[in-house]
Amino acid sequence: MKQHTFRIWIEAARPKTLWAALAPVFIGTAMAYSDDLMHLPSALVACIAAVFIQIGTNFANDYFDFRKGADRKDRLGPVRATGAGLVKPQVMRAAFIMMFLMAFLIGLYLIWRGGWPILVIGILSIFFGIMYTGGPYPLAYNGLGDIFVLIFFGPVAVGGTYYIQTGEITLPVILAGLSPGLISTALLTVNNLRDIYSDERVGKRTLAVRFGILFTRMEYFFTLLVASCIIPVILLMIEPHHPYILAGMLVFLFALPSIKAVFFNEINAELNSVLATTGRILLIYSILFSLGWIV
Repeated sequence: MKQHTFRIWIEAARPKTLWAALAPVFIGTAMAYSDDLMHLPSALVACIAAVFIQIGTNFANDYFDFRKGADRKDRLGPVRATGAGLVKPQVMRAAFIMMFLMAFLIGLYLIWRGGWPILVIGILSIFFGIMYTGGPYPLAYNGLGDIFVLIFFGPVAVGGTYYIQTGEITLPVILAGLSPGLISTALLTVNNLRDIYSDERVGKRTLAVRFGILFTRMEYFFTLLVASCIIPVILLMIEPHHPYILAGMLVFLFALPSIKAVFFNEINAELNSVLATTGRILLIYSILFSLGWIV
């Protein structure tokens, strides 16, 4: 019974999405290391806090989507714990509050190091993690989820990670943050494409619902293209002594099967495998970019 319960919570945490929390920390830390300013304790604490915020957001989505009636039986995505009756709503609510509280308590160390800018980033990250599907104007239900993911899983996360280790922020760091933000947006795009019909039925007005299947497919293609091919080239023009960051462009080749599946497969549960692959693309990109920047 305990093993079954543990598995339910692991699946509710949506581990395939956690690379979106870790990838920008890897990149920000690599850039700090390249400047001989890396602070390992801060990097490790940032990783832990980011994961807690991501899990808290996933638990909050599980809870609020259930409350709003979005998790219907015809949904193609993974089983939602609250919607499936595996976890009581009040328990899931307590779980996401606890995750955010843990993130804040752990983040006190980062606030001590980085001051009020880190406090603001932390509070906003938790606030929008709740408001993503909760509150009177949930971001995901009004087509704003993509912008939130791009900003907070991109420049904010990379910039914040770099700042707590170096005490400063630079243009290359902000530009570098766009890549994980864009790939995380691609991750969300696959999710929204898979759920386009069920979301439309419950009034969840994602960009996929608002602009249709072709737009969503093109969004997936261009976010991956810009993230892996265009951003590294722009960075190389600014920082020519980091030529090996172009290794990140290799992930676009790795992404071609997923792009093909998004464009030519039916809208069905098979897109769950594309979502998992996109998460791996984000991980691989962050590793290749980080190593390329350090070398």
